Amino acid sequence: MTHLRSRSGNVTHVMQGQLYISQTPGESLTCILGSCVAACVHDPALRIGGMNHFLLPGRDPHDTGSVRYGARSMEALIDALLHKGADRQRLNVWLFGGANVLGTQTGIGAANSAFAVDFTRAQGLTLRGSDLGGTRGRRVHFTPATGDPRVDYMQSDGIDDPIAGPLGAPGVELF
Repeated sequence: MTHLRSRSGNVTHVMQGQLYISQTPGESLTCILGSCVAACVHDPALRIGGMNHFLLPGRDPHDTGSVRYGARSMEALIDALLHKGADRQRLNVWLFGGANVLGTQTGIGAANSAFAVDFTRAQGLTLRGSDLGGTRGRRVHFTPATGDPRVDYMQSDGIDDPIAGPLGAPGVELF
């Protein structure tokens, strides 16, 4: 992870195969996604949240416990929040990424997206919103203490126009 400090607060960049939780006011988490998926999870009562960034769906076939795989990454993020006192019944989840940015037939982005949605539902968690699929990468910003996500679409030459419209739930702010 890369931690940056700015006038507007701390920014932590969550890299592939990582996760991070925080309840520090003013701290922001960010990641850049192509076919990878990030889950942003928040407990509004404790004002704590976190983000993961996984590369592959399901479980590690070699059972190394790597958070590069969706199952371990999602479990580890939720467990870390529960360990800090979050309540599973209060957890709100937003899912992002899963694009086919290279235009290939591998389907990894679609598989990551389907896994994340299925896992969230199977765990009985509240899916507040999602922005999955498509052909363009995304830059995701998440404020763990408030549970506010923001998404910008990317182009090969940098950030493009931000997405327009709701992500499926009130309280999601788009710029």
